[in-house]
Formats: sequence, structure tokens, C-alpha cells
Amino acid sequence: MKAIILNGSNANDNTGERLYTALLAKLQEWGWESEHILLREKNIGNCAGDFYCWVRSPGMCNVNDDNREIAAAIANSDLLVYLTPITFGGYSSELKRMVDHQIQNISPFFASIDGETHHQRRYTRYPIFLVVGWLEQANQRAEAIFRNLVQRNALNIYAEKAYCGIALSNQTDAELLRQAGDWLKALKDGPGSQEADSPEIEVLPVENCPAPRHALLLVGSPRTRKSTSHSLGAYLMGQLAARSVETETIQVYTSLNNPQRMHVLLKKLEAADLAVLAFPLYVDSLPAPVISLLERISAQRADCTTQIRFAALANCGFPEAHHNDTALLICSEFARQTGLNWAGGLALGAGQGLVNGTPLDELDGRVIPLKNALDLTAEALSRGEPIPDEAQRLLAKPFIPAWLYRFMGSFGWKQQARKWGVNQALRRRTYQR
Repeated sequence: MKAIILNGSNANDNTGERLYTALLAKLQEWGWESEHILLREKNIGNCAGDFYCWVRSPGMCNVNDDNREIAAAIANSDLLVYLTPITFGGYSSELKRMVDHQIQNISPFFASIDGETHHQRRYTRYPIFLVVGWLEQANQRAEAIFRNLVQRNALNIYAEKAYCGIALSNQTDAELLRQAGDWLKALKDGPGSQEADSPEIEVLPVENCPAPRHALLLVGSPRTRKSTSHSLGAYLMGQLAARSVETETIQVYTSLNNPQRMHVLLKKLEAADLAVLAFPLYVDSLPAPVISLLERISAQRADCTTQIRFAALANCGFPEAHHNDTALLICSEFARQTGLNWAGGLALGAGQGLVNGTPLDELDGRVIPLKNALDLTAEALSRGEPIPDEAQRLLAKPFIPAWLYRFMGSFGWKQQARKWGVNQALRRRTYQR
């Protein structure tokens, strides 16, 4: 039996090292052959969001770096283990960078699972799934969000069994060793994935904040100005500007690896009254570079008391907007931990199919509910109020029946693949040995 351990710990993280040691000892005791992959030492680029792993080189990332070797190892393993510090209720950016590349191991075609849209499996079997996260101190909200994320991931990677284990930094080596054994036993004996209880992790927006004078839009999509995230955010900024709020937009992806631009981004954030993060959903959460930005902002604000209103705008490629819920909960927990005033989140389903990076004012009547939702949001935010429930409802309302979206989506993937001459290979099991 082969176990693959994806270690998303940061350098000098003693808890991560101790947990890995404990888990490895128990895996060996149980007869598992283990391969440990310390992700921070690997060459893994960010997912480009171009879907080439589906329509140009089916089953294989278009970028030839270490992600391919790791994806192949996962496809041929019996147990997949994630190790990560719990970051605002989610994974570390180190782990998430590889998690984002997991889409090459599933199919672009859609399926309905318990009435909800997901992608079809690419392989006939997938490894069982263990995720271990750790916290400096107990945090029930972050723990609940984390368990919810693991449950959603397990569903989307077709894990027959999944378990989420959580540890604290102040636990002894003996306690961690005992827990590691308990997690493996629970995974072996359990019937399937753990249930995660979402209602307990609701985070209410902060009421009665001063009206903003300056709003900053952070676009967290690799497609930058050609993205649906930019289209939605730009329309919202336009409506805020019409209400006498000064606005500015910064692209996250072009700033992260440029020290000067990153310095400017952080300075402009601290000068803003309102920050809006717009991003696409990547594997049930935020894209790895966006998580990296949140990590940097959190470190920057460790000793900062500036009052900033923070809102998030998520869009996904599934017709059901609620796929974005976990990502928005991570945003709310980031705001809470970082001392920002949470103004609420908006979720859009099938954003790429409807907007596809086109400015909203250039689209037809199908986007009227979107514009109305963003108008309501701009009106509330401009008065220092949280995003209203009506705006959330309008944006989340499907513009197309789910069954029709799945049918049209499958047709679209075939059309794109035909351009690259691989339409007969879309279901290829590239890494199967």
C-alpha cells in the first residue's frame, strides 16, 4: 500500500515537523510505504486557469514542472495525505499551489452528485484521503471551516473514505503520535467522509461602519483584466465611483512576485476604507496566489490598527453558487483574524459561462440580475453597511437550469479540444500505470 504525503508546512514550522514524524511512524507501523513530498522545496508554478490540462493535453498540466510528477504519484497511490497549517480555516498557500493542479486528475465533463454539479472522475479509482491541519491555539470557527473544506475536497476528488485530523502546537510528541494512530484507524474503520456542520461557522458582517471614501479592488484571477472576476469587480467599482467613492484596482497575480508592486499594494490597502477581493473558485477555495496575498496582508497587519472594511466576490464554474460558500467563509475568517471589518460576500455560479471576462455593460439582458445585485451592493457599501441579503440572492440565482448547463458545458469542452486535435482523448488516463 502506497501513501503520498503532501507537506504544505512553512520553513521553521516545528509543529509541522513533529506531526510529520508522528504520522510517518504510524504509517510504517501499519505497513504503509510512504513518499514524503515537501512542497516548499519543489518547483510548482501556479495554476494558470487555462484548462489546457483538459482541452490541450488531457490529463496533464500544460506546464512541465514538478506538479506533473506529483499528480502522477497521487493517481497511483492508495492514500493521499495533506499536511498543512490551518490558514484562516483553509490550506497554506504552499499546499494549495499543488491542490490547484489536482484538476488534471479529474475530467472536464460534468456529473450530478446528489443533485449538485461536479466534474466526472478521470480514473476508475482514487486514493483514500487524510488531511491533517494544525493551529497555534484552539479556534472553533477555523476548525469548522477547515473540516468543511476537507469534506468538499473529498467529494470532488472521489475519495471513497476521507478523514480530517486537527492538532494544536502545544501538544506533546506522545499526544501527536497517539492522534496520528487514531486518525488512521478512523480512516480505516469509517464508512466514508466526515460530516461538516456549516451553520456553526456563520460569520456576521460588522454593522454601522463609516461611509468609505476610498475603495480598493483586488482582482485574484490569473486572467487579470480578461477575467470574470475583473468584470464583476470593475462594475462594482464603477457603481461605487458613481456614489462619490474614489476607487482603484490592483491585479494580484502581477503584484505578488514583484517586490515594488507588492509594496504598493500593501500601502494602498492600508490607505483604503474599503477593500474588495474578487476571485475565481479553485478546488473549493481561493487560488493559491490569493491565499499567499492574504498571508502577507495578515503578517503586515500584525501591529496595525487601521480600520478597513473588507468584502469578497467569488465566482465558480458550476451553476450552483453555493460551491463558493467555503471560500467566502475563509475570507470572513481572514478578516476576523486580521482585524478587518467583514462586510460580507457575494457568490456567482457559472460565471465563466455567462460573463467570460466581458464588461457587464456589453452583455445582454441575462446579466441584469447581476447588475442589480452589484448596484444594491454598491449602495450599501457606500453607506458603510454590509452587503444586503437581497444582493446575495440575486447574484446567486442560476441564469440557466443546471441540467442544461452541464449539457452545454460538455459540448463546449469538446469544441475547445477539437481546436487542439485532442477531442478523442479528453478522457485519457495519462498517469495510469
